[in-house]
Amino acid sequence: MRLGGVSPDGVTEPAGTTDGGGLRPYRPLVRLLFVCTGNICRSPVAERLTMARASQALADSPELTRIEVVSAGTRAEPGAAMAPHSARALEQLGGTAAGFRARRLTAELAESADLVLTLAREHRTAVLGLAPRGLRRTFTLAEAAEPVAVADLSGLALVPMEQRARELGLRLDAARSRRQSGSADDVADPMGHRAAVHADVASRIHRAIGPLADVLFTSVRDRLSAPLPV
Repeated sequence: MRLGGVSPDGVTEPAGTTDGGGLRPYRPLVRLLFVCTGNICRSPVAERLTMARASQALADSPELTRIEVVSAGTRAEPGAAMAPHSARALEQLGGTAAGFRARRLTAELAESADLVLTLAREHRTAVLGLAPRGLRRTFTLAEAAEPVAVADLSGLALVPMEQRARELGLRLDAARSRRQSGSADDVADPMGHRAAVHADVASRIHRAIGPLADVLFTSVRDRLSAPLPV
């Protein structure tokens, strides 16, 4: 597996790092970042479900190896494994928790992401505190998923993969001015709750990711090779 890419089994390693913590010069074409609090329930579910969607949509495209999907927590304990209930809920939706380890949100992560999706408004605030210039590419997951239906997405599928996430952010930013942000944008933290709550949270995340993945992971190669309509 290429460092920073998505492997066939849906496991990724963060680009720009080595096992010893040193930096590599490699930079993927596109980096997506999900953020929650502890990085053991909500954001890893979002990360791994997104990775699974990318692997499915781009299975035959070299574009797959240049996509990185990562997650982090504002108060994460680095190295922690996923919460067992969330890991099971993830697996039931087609993702895998294999190899996952929590990481703490840093300014470097926030600044290097092409699109940042947070699981609640408080996390969006935390991201912007670290990367204030990232406003137009930082959203709650709900804030990004809902406007997809009304945003101007014309021609986006033909935008090169390395530019598409940032371009999508700009278009979502224009669309979000037409909606009211509120508590409905927050995905509740299931930590400490029973398995059914984790499953409900994972299902909500799964539904929100769908329309975004459809936009982000359409292969330009497929679109260019498609026959013109008669």
